[in-house]
Amino acid sequence: MLVSCGARLAPFDIKEVREITAYDELDLGDIGRRKIALFVIISDTDDSLNFLVSIMYTQLFNLLCTIADDEYHGKLPVHVRCILDEFTNIGQIPKFDKLIATIRSREISASIILQSKAQLKSIYKDNAETIEGNCDTFLFLGGKEKSTLKDLSEVLGKETIDTYNTSDTRGTSQSYGLNYQKLGRELMSQDRLALMDGGKCILQVRGVRPFFSDKVDITAHEMYKELSDFDKKNQFDIEKYVSEYGRPKFSKKDKFIELDLTGVKYPDDLVNFAIEEAGMMKKAEQNEAAALQ
Repeated sequence: MLVSCGARLAPFDIKEVREITAYDELDLGDIGRRKIALFVIISDTDDSLNFLVSIMYTQLFNLLCTIADDEYHGKLPVHVRCILDEFTNIGQIPKFDKLIATIRSREISASIILQSKAQLKSIYKDNAETIEGNCDTFLFLGGKEKSTLKDLSEVLGKETIDTYNTSDTRGTSQSYGLNYQKLGRELMSQDRLALMDGGKCILQVRGVRPFFSDKVDITAHEMYKELSDFDKKNQFDIEKYVSEYGRPKFSKKDKFIELDLTGVKYPDDLVNFAIEEAGMMKKAEQNEAAALQ
């Protein structure tokens, strides 16, 4: 048992992991009360610390549901949308099949982005169909995975086509025939889906027939110039941000006072001492300015 426990807690031997989990600075409770953008960046090659993200999402969903029920009569004032890109890399979120069925009524939605349906089944096993069934919108951008193509082809349904068969028999007695009938065939077969043009997509919304449409041309968007794809200067430097996070920022005009705290015992004494020192510093500056004149 101790060996198993040690293996489970091994990531906490890392100092940075202990620091992350030692205190809370995310304020997850503010999400849903006001507009907030929270970016969760994880490695797509090393999944040893993905359990932290899984824990964060579990706490987020449970906390938001509690806040919605206790404070806002079941609905958050600001809609919360979770864009879960590379969903399987996050790791398994406990009871996600139940959460995705209940969070919608609290003004919370989740966009699950996968390479194929097989990825979802590999993580959530039998619950994968439950998760998929609670998604009202399905967007297919292209792919070659067989189970995904098969399921999509079946869901798209069939179309009716007209067929004409003609026959012409020549011999001692010539005959001619025409046969007309209606047949059903798959709206899009698996091979057609696999060969779908990269600029096309299929959108299926519950209660509406599927749409076969062009993908959005991002370069035509009015805010495209603000992306790093347009100019590398727009790229967000996460390492620089983290290195400077929490550090006070000063300008050249800022002035500092060096205080000798010997004999200071109470906060009020410290405040009074600082005010006194600041007054003396200001008076010295005035005398210096008068001397220059």
